[in-house]
Amino acid sequence: MKMSGADIVLESLKRLGVDVVFGYPGGVVLPLYDRLPAHPEVRHILVRHEQGGGHMAEGYAKASGRLGVALATSGPGATNLVTAIQDAMMDSLPTLFITGNVARNLLGKDGFQEADITGITMPAVKHNYLVMRAEDIAYTFAEGAYIATTGRPGPVHIDIPKDVFIDEAEFVWPEKVSIRGYKPATTGHPGQVKKAAEIIDAAERPIIIGGHGVVLGNAHEELRRFAEKTGIPVLNTLLGLGSIPRDHVLSYGMLGMHGSYEANHAASNADVIIGIGNRMDDRALGRFADFNPTAKLIHIDVDPAEHNKNVTAHVPIVGDVKLVLPQLIEAVRQNSHVDWLHWIDDLRQAHGHSMAIPSGPELSVQYIVRRISEMSPDATVVTGVGQHQMWAAQHMKFTRPHQLVTSGGLGTMGFEVPAALGAQVARPGETVWAICGDGGFQMTLQELATMVDARTPVKMAIMNNGYLGMVRQWQELFYQDNYVSVAMTQPDFLKLADAYGIHAIRVTEKEQVDEAIREAEGHAGPVIVDFQVQAEGNVWPMVPAGAALKETVEAPRDASEVRS
Repeated sequence: MKMSGADIVLESLKRLGVDVVFGYPGGVVLPLYDRLPAHPEVRHILVRHEQGGGHMAEGYAKASGRLGVALATSGPGATNLVTAIQDAMMDSLPTLFITGNVARNLLGKDGFQEADITGITMPAVKHNYLVMRAEDIAYTFAEGAYIATTGRPGPVHIDIPKDVFIDEAEFVWPEKVSIRGYKPATTGHPGQVKKAAEIIDAAERPIIIGGHGVVLGNAHEELRRFAEKTGIPVLNTLLGLGSIPRDHVLSYGMLGMHGSYEANHAASNADVIIGIGNRMDDRALGRFADFNPTAKLIHIDVDPAEHNKNVTAHVPIVGDVKLVLPQLIEAVRQNSHVDWLHWIDDLRQAHGHSMAIPSGPELSVQYIVRRISEMSPDATVVTGVGQHQMWAAQHMKFTRPHQLVTSGGLGTMGFEVPAALGAQVARPGETVWAICGDGGFQMTLQELATMVDARTPVKMAIMNNGYLGMVRQWQELFYQDNYVSVAMTQPDFLKLADAYGIHAIRVTEKEQVDEAIREAEGHAGPVIVDFQVQAEGNVWPMVPAGAALKETVEAPRDASEVRS
């Protein structure tokens, strides 16, 4: 039976199990929108800006592990997706970005709203397609989704000219997708696994760095079993948080630029480092040349391009971490490292002030995020980028994978509001908190209207300090307090919420925090909580840009209380 290209697109999405598309219409995709009512299984959520739609697809993918889909028209609609596409690429998210383009006879002729979006996105995607025939649509979607969700996940872009949506073809769904030259590794090479096990068994001061690949690969149980059998402490990258429960005895939190003092020094003093599903980036490792050059490095990653890219691995293992970890568990012997754990624990105790919640009367972000975490421990937490992101990573107790949704590699301000909406769609009926910067919130606040339309009850905690906080911190510490273009005059967020028909709360004192959290979670719809926090708080500890982890700078002792 023949179908229009538009119907083939929608039928293909259904075959892929896609239940929602975040989109914005325009001229060249109208043939597709015209057919949406005939396919009610695919819910369309009308966004207010294509970048927001892209971040919603990311939030959906991050919170669920399933394929997130965004849709845009040609020209500016397509180019507005680019930030989200690059963000998804940096964070290895299984996402599908669909764009329309001008009719085939107008391609390359600089017609109205034409953009070479295939060329523009080529370095920002795992793969992309320009579909020139309706009969190619079904296989393209099957192959594109396979690429997006297998191996190291990533964004795939599909561009379809307007008249291809209109043309008719037989719908033929492939039973199997096979791509010559694309065979993602699964299990690790036995010889490499054996070498790694021998090094691990001989280690006296080993650490594990659990990265985003553990979360993406649903290998959290395997990570826990491996850590428990070997007795090795686990550090996490920002995106690896939640891969092991933060309250686990072997969990030592985040390392890196704003990692804990003990995590950074454990990484600097270990004799064996086992990187699992992480890309060994600068924010986690600091200055590459001085990232513990004497340690033996074992690096497990499904993407061979990540091995030896930034630091040299003694034993690189290419494979799916969910399959490689059981191989290692079988190969290593039962062990414990009590003295090493005590050394790290003593370091934590001695330097507890370095990541403490301020004890003064001022309302701090650290206190707020800790209370949200304690009062709503199962909530999915979405953050923007900046100081509030780092404080959330430091002080919230993530206990499961996919619980933290944040922009890691690209560091995209404005991510929080639309991504939280996507996360809420992925997890209906569950609590989703968006931890927002007052600067980032204003970049994508138009998606509040989408929240109202889509009835997504996201709870938004705006950390309102009147500054671009992280930039201000850098200007204070490295530019002699020369504050330039970082102070922000904010709108009245309660009046803004009222304009959108959203419930809002203002908090100015510590004593009001718990009641505000309860009130927000008790409200059936979206809620904005305007937390008027201290203006010039700094994130500690801190590894200055270009420094080594062992050069971690601590908070002044007289400004803090020891951590609980």
